[in-house]
Amino acid sequence: MSPTMSASVQTPEERARQHVLVISDSLDDDPIGLLPCPTPLRHLPSPLFSAEEYLAAPLVLLDDRSYTDFTLRHMPRRPGLIVAVVDPNDGTAYPRAAAIGAEALIRAGHGRSWLHLRLHGATDCRYAHWETLLTGPADPPPAASS
Repeated sequence: MSPTMSASVQTPEERARQHVLVISDSLDDDPIGLLPCPTPLRHLPSPLFSAEEYLAAPLVLLDDRSYTDFTLRHMPRRPGLIVAVVDPNDGTAYPRAAAIGAEALIRAGHGRSWLHLRLHGATDCRYAHWETLLTGPADPPPAASS
């Protein structure tokens, strides 16, 4: 399959075998607060992921602390790019997310139910703690970046 094909034309079996790409230069095992998450994740620092991995991933999560290194790679715009911001008081996060065509901006560790549902939808992961996702803490959905 061509790396430029959209995730929407992939079969459920193809999406289920692909990992969500988490781009973060942080050495933390869970830099944007995803765990526990049963969906397949591939955590790579910004200099190490390939353009093919970036385009083929069903969803890409970018740690905002890696934004500068990410932009130096000149990656093309793609659907399914979500920026996770650690500093909730960073007033530059929204314009920077919009500049790279991000679909959404979330605060790291917040909006987990929405993000886990988005991860499951992107990968067709069939395993989830649905009760926790649907009745857990009522986090508002993330703000659109555009």
